[in-house]
Amino acid sequence: MARVRRCKAIDCFNIVELPKHYCNQHANQEREYVPRDKQSVHRYNTVIRNRDDNKRQQYNFYRTRRWVHLRQRVLEEQHYLCQYCKADGRVTQGKTVDHIVPMEVAPDDKSSVDNLAAICSHCHNVKTRWEQSYYGTGKDNQRKHVSPVRSIAMINKLMKG
Repeated sequence: MARVRRCKAIDCFNIVELPKHYCNQHANQEREYVPRDKQSVHRYNTVIRNRDDNKRQQYNFYRTRRWVHLRQRVLEEQHYLCQYCKADGRVTQGKTVDHIVPMEVAPDDKSSVDNLAAICSHCHNVKTRWEQSYYGTGKDNQRKHVSPVRSIAMINKLMKG
């Protein structure tokens, strides 16, 4: 049996045989596709992502069975819907599970279902930038001592605001 993968086109769920990356419908994108540089991925994972013991522990948490089960539970309970778009009255598929209050700010809440929400990629990018400015999280930032915001509606208002 041939090895297969999902088409890399956005919102396309057609199956293609390896070594192709796109289905017949999106074949015109195949020649533009550039695979990830393995050296830069390795450098990111070993140098940037694991830059200190705290970040290494956070990253390793996402590789545990506990996280896999928590993530699946949250996605199923929230019906794979982005909770931040939902606060705006829109319906968007959310495949990522995000900590409402980042692990760097509230490490004790990393396994709390109340601190997890399904989120779409667009909202996740916007929220990450907001967290970096509000909490001072992320590489080369200084952590700010501010009170954590636990309301999705309030975060949504602040990050778009």
